[in-house]
Amino acid sequence: MKKVVLLISVSIVLVGCVNKPVKPDRPYYAPVAPQQLQQPKPIDGSIFNAATNLDIYGDGRAHRVGDIITIVLSEKTQSSKSASTTADKTSSLSIPQPTILGNALSVFGAPLSANIDSSNNSFDGEGSSDMSNSLSGDITVTVHEVLPNGVLSVRGEKWMQLNQGDEYIQISGLVRPQDIAADNTIPSTKLADARIGYSGTGGVHDTNVMGWLTRFFISPLWPF
Repeated sequence: MKKVVLLISVSIVLVGCVNKPVKPDRPYYAPVAPQQLQQPKPIDGSIFNAATNLDIYGDGRAHRVGDIITIVLSEKTQSSKSASTTADKTSSLSIPQPTILGNALSVFGAPLSANIDSSNNSFDGEGSSDMSNSLSGDITVTVHEVLPNGVLSVRGEKWMQLNQGDEYIQISGLVRPQDIAADNTIPSTKLADARIGYSGTGGVHDTNVMGWLTRFFISPLWPF
């Protein structure tokens, strides 16, 4: 009975560890905190305030910390690589019997001449690799910093909770104000220093992950 209870306890602990993955919810992609926004300050003798100013003649494009920009994901990459190597080597060696004063030199009656048959070594190797990726969709981020040259540093994330786990996408990069469209959208191809991550958590994601023993056998640590 004690063994059964112990086995059930161990199983519960192991299942709990498997079913509670650590979410990669990084504070780096969190929205801009209210403390970082430009707070309204009273200005003596003027009703204008840069923090709350709404320019009716402006285009409405994001340009301040905390403003929102929608990034249209249109990433598509494709690469191909192939290599082929062929090497062939043939060698032979013949040593005639030496003579001294016209007499053949021998040791215990055996001649010193030797003939080594030809040897042939060859190597033939070939490899190829093809890879293609595609990512499309929209993700809305916030402006976290305005650089001295006017470039906007943006970042954000999107989480989608599904029935078998969560899907998330995280993105960060630099945006030129002149690349922002009138509806505050910009294609991801114009995002400088872009960092785009797409992954998930849960049972469906875990089934696509190799076990530690399989990873060991295909790692450089396995000598065979």
